[in-house]
Amino acid sequence: MIENYNLFLLICGIAFLLGALFPILFKRTPVSLPMLQVTLGAIVGYFWITLDFLNPIENGVVIEKLTEIVVLVSLVGAGIKIDTELSWQLWRPTARLLLITMPIGIFAMAILGYYAFGLSLGAAILLGAVLAPTDPVLASSIQVGPPNTGGEDTPRFILTSEAGLNDGLAFPFVYLAIKTAEAFSEGDHFTSELLWSWFTHDVVWKIGAGLLVGIFVGKIMAKLVFSKYSKETTISQGYVVIALTLVAYGLAEFVHSYGFIAVFVAAFVFRRSERQHSYHQKLHDFAEQSEGLLMSLVLVTFGMFLGQGLQSGVELTWRVYIVSFTFLLLIRPLGGFIALTGLRLPHTEKYAISALGIRGIGTLYYLSYALNQGFFGEEDALKLWVVCSIVILASIFIHGLSAPRLLKMTPNKND
Repeated sequence: MIENYNLFLLICGIAFLLGALFPILFKRTPVSLPMLQVTLGAIVGYFWITLDFLNPIENGVVIEKLTEIVVLVSLVGAGIKIDTELSWQLWRPTARLLLITMPIGIFAMAILGYYAFGLSLGAAILLGAVLAPTDPVLASSIQVGPPNTGGEDTPRFILTSEAGLNDGLAFPFVYLAIKTAEAFSEGDHFTSELLWSWFTHDVVWKIGAGLLVGIFVGKIMAKLVFSKYSKETTISQGYVVIALTLVAYGLAEFVHSYGFIAVFVAAFVFRRSERQHSYHQKLHDFAEQSEGLLMSLVLVTFGMFLGQGLQSGVELTWRVYIVSFTFLLLIRPLGGFIALTGLRLPHTEKYAISALGIRGIGTLYYLSYALNQGFFGEEDALKLWVVCSIVILASIFIHGLSAPRLLKMTPNKND
């Protein structure tokens, strides 16, 4: 175990080195950093190293906590760098993606999971819920730039705001899947009482309370940071980023609401205070560096997990590939087009926004969190891990290769 642990540290070090040298060595190539890091991990996991803690069925808590931290830091970074004002006209496309595209994805994948893979009802709903949100971590490369760096082009803003909010808004459906699985495990059925309880508590209360906690924490933190240092603050940006993240998340979870929503909203509200202050740039830089390091760790580990799975002979049927590519290349883009229909956006922008529904680390978190509740059978759990892993892997390569070209097709306000 010690040898494997030391080798694991070595591989992570190489992954970090790739991250440092990537802008120099791979500037003219179409590959992305996540593609390289996942490939490195997969090769190592298949040929050289076996780590027991990467077994998601037996050690799901490790995966849950690690991915949770990465998503939280990513949400803070996304909230801090948005310059766009909070107005219905500007945020209307985001609202449509959240209220139309995401439910379409959940429903479509639940149907496919139930009929194509023979998942139980709860597991099928869970499949749709964990794959529905756009990942804020892997999508960071297609999001808006640092604070106060100029006008934000529409596609990047919409993708950033969508990724920041839909991670929290996917949670109600994760809980619906958990409650459904719990009811069936106890011999009950899907009832109107279960649906009403889910709607009032997991939808209305938890979303509303999460929003309020985020607003409260964001305003309080901004007052503390900017009240005495309106021109030039000496407060460490590292402390502020971590405090903003943990206070918002911890308080939201304490009142039984959604911490992911609270964290993004707190960062966004904090950003509204002293909007032109250079301190926001410092916060963004720290959050971006932290996110990049944590993302590299997770991606190389995810690659090793894939390599170990292939080496152990995990069965990958044709259905897995068909469903994965159907979701990424048909369901998400079609759902995006439906949501954006009627809006005054250029066709190229609608296409880019609809196509770039990146799936990644957030999916790993939601899946491990739900399975750790203990209401899903091992057969369902294995199928879910296989399908979600292939979707994430395909997304990393498909979107990694296509994102730069798609965004170049759209008009840029900074040009």
